[in-house]
Amino acid sequence: MNTCETADNPEDILSGSLQTLYDLTPIIYSNPGSVFKYTIKETLLSNPTKIIELKTPDTQASNWELHASSIWVAAVYLADHIEGLELHRFRDREVVRILELGAGAGLPSILIASVFPNARVIVSDYPDADLIQTLTRNVQRNGVSAGHARAVPYDWGMDISPLIDGGIQGALENEQLFDIVIAADTLWNPALHKRFIQSLTMCLKRSHDARVHLVAGLHTGRYTIQSFLRAIEMEARCGLRVEYIVEREVSGTGSRLWDVSRAESEDERERRQWVVWIVLRWERYIIEIVS
Repeated sequence: MNTCETADNPEDILSGSLQTLYDLTPIIYSNPGSVFKYTIKETLLSNPTKIIELKTPDTQASNWELHASSIWVAAVYLADHIEGLELHRFRDREVVRILELGAGAGLPSILIASVFPNARVIVSDYPDADLIQTLTRNVQRNGVSAGHARAVPYDWGMDISPLIDGGIQGALENEQLFDIVIAADTLWNPALHKRFIQSLTMCLKRSHDARVHLVAGLHTGRYTIQSFLRAIEMEARCGLRVEYIVEREVSGTGSRLWDVSRAESEDERERRQWVVWIVLRWERYIIEIVS
């Protein structure tokens, strides 16, 4: 099993107490400035056990609403279940290009860069100087900065050329885009859904095996996630469609189909026990395969 450690501070102690006293599944695993340690599963390693060490970023005061100063449950869940990205499909590729949007401390991205030799990972988040500085140092600290991973400031909906290796300007070739795009706990603000979708459509390679994997906790409610799903349906021109969406237990192996109507009966304790895993792909390739 993975082990997660944070430096002791009052907020960490409170989070652990909530789980012990009230059986509340944690939704954050660290706080600004604390050091978070994540043990990579032995099944992913050809070398002896390796620990990923991350400093949890803080943001400038003007950007506190980003909520980027914690490592959230979805990021840890994605790291714990990284095989869900099905990166084995690309094992014969010399290079597989992966982008994380809203990376925060960068846990899933740095994990991928650590264990998949052919992965070239862009670890991106909002262009807040303090956030990006910490993210850059996390990449360097874990020894994946030499050609495997790169931290990049990026504001959703904007020109994606800075995300491309070398920061190429002008028209981009399809092969320069990303085979896999991942994001953890990035759906909580409906006001940003349109810009987020724009970035997904600009960044995802036009191919039958390209995928977007989104993992989101339910702590901000089901309706925000449903709002995103509705936005995907309404943005017909974007060309992306949901391949599947499933709810998964955070601390177990249970899974069930997504159902927004559960919002009417579940309480906070129940919501904390689940994350939602959404996979998007290009509709044109779904049609081609079916036909």
